[in-house]
Amino acid sequence: MAANSESRTANALKNSRTALLFYAVSLFLAFFARKVFFDYLGAEVMGLNTTASNLLGFLNLAELGIGSAIACTLYKPIFDNDREKIEEIVSLQGWMYRRVAYVVIAVAAVLMCFFPLIFDKMELPIWYAYASFIVLLFSSLLSYFVNYKSILLSAAQKEYKVTCAVQIPFVLGQILQIIFIAYADNGYVWWLLIQVLYPTLAAILLSRAVKNDYPDVVTDVHRGRELRKKYPNVITMVKQLFVHKIAAVVLYQTSPLVIYGYVSLTMVAIYGNYSMIVTKLSVFMNSLFNGMQASVGNLLVEDDKEKIMQVFRELFMMKYFLGAVMAFGVYAVSPGFIELWLGKDYVLDNLTVMIIAVTMFIDVTRSSVETFVNAYGLFSDVWAPAAEAAINIGMSVLLGYFFGLNGILSGVLISLLIIVVIWKPIFLFSRKLKGEMFGYFVMLVKTCAVIIAVGFAALMITENISVGLDNRILTFAIDSAASMAVFVLLLTVAFLVVERKTTVALLCRIKNIIERR
Repeated sequence: MAANSESRTANALKNSRTALLFYAVSLFLAFFARKVFFDYLGAEVMGLNTTASNLLGFLNLAELGIGSAIACTLYKPIFDNDREKIEEIVSLQGWMYRRVAYVVIAVAAVLMCFFPLIFDKMELPIWYAYASFIVLLFSSLLSYFVNYKSILLSAAQKEYKVTCAVQIPFVLGQILQIIFIAYADNGYVWWLLIQVLYPTLAAILLSRAVKNDYPDVVTDVHRGRELRKKYPNVITMVKQLFVHKIAAVVLYQTSPLVIYGYVSLTMVAIYGNYSMIVTKLSVFMNSLFNGMQASVGNLLVEDDKEKIMQVFRELFMMKYFLGAVMAFGVYAVSPGFIELWLGKDYVLDNLTVMIIAVTMFIDVTRSSVETFVNAYGLFSDVWAPAAEAAINIGMSVLLGYFFGLNGILSGVLISLLIIVVIWKPIFLFSRKLKGEMFGYFVMLVKTCAVIIAVGFAALMITENISVGLDNRILTFAIDSAASMAVFVLLLTVAFLVVERKTTVALLCRIKNIIERR
């Protein structure tokens, strides 16, 4: 058991290191690429690109959460090294993904017939909308026809191999896109071409990685009808996850569309700047805990409740600490950063930024509970994502009518508070980790109260402190670093006072990990 624990830690570290390396590279490229995009192609093209991505996100509802269901089913066969069962489960996944791809293609074709209506306010030629959507659709279809086998690497805690196969082509592609947009004629055409090439290369590299690690695993998608009867639990989870997928897509895809409906593509682009910062911070969190889902799944197989709760509490404290630091950074630092990056015209008001920061905090910390929900395969609360989607859309449209952008974003926040913050922990602790619910909510309330108090204190301390140098960039960097340092210091002390036992255990675990490296 100790060996398994060390293996989980080693794999999680390797996954995290690889993901963080590529995160650092892609972070720089993403901000630089967006600046080039704005300067050479304009805000409307950027808004169009965002809107096309959101439309495609709705089509991917057809994926039904198959990948998550397959991952849950693979943990035990991989733990037991049951080759026959592994082959059958991945074959079933391939069969289902083929049918999903056909549905996506059909719905996409119908949707494109309405593009002249959807983009009637757009001043760009209509072929921009078609081309943007088609190249993004192509990348999505590769996941269904080719990349699905990479679930083997993810479930086996080898997510770092998936990361390398996907991120190397992505980084090269972004570099080429920046060069061609800045220096070539018809820059957007070149952007579209490269957007097709790098996912293709990634698909090839993923296929090779899977073949190298599992050369003896042979899949047969034609056995799908037979295998769906053999694994009814997978089909049940897929049906449950379909509704969960709706809520996830609504959460991430509807806001830009509602903003476009109430305002314009330009406002979509302005909001997209903050959204990009939030997304990159979320990617950082995901990178840091890359492969943790498979490690938790492996832990749950052992069924040691004391160890499970110890890991749960430590992950909770770490994610809430990091989430708080990120949220404070979004509120206190991002407006100044965007002003330096793009100009004052792209800065949103403080209330809007606060709503964005709080929403991001909930979103990046939700995995402290949902990692265990997913690892246990608890997807039967199908009413919850339906309610989340309904609240999200209903409140966004209603509040957006009266309060504009702030109302739209508040609708998202309200849905997260009700379902993610309140319901999901109740569901987890009532079904699996029984007897621990009260302790969890006490820890949650104390932690959130501490974060809010520390946030206000840090803002008051740093509000009137500025080095006031002639160099704007240097002034911004020093002021931002000082604000963040004050917040991190105060939060660390507060966590040690309020949740001393868990925080000390977490620090000891981090110390041991560093020493083992």
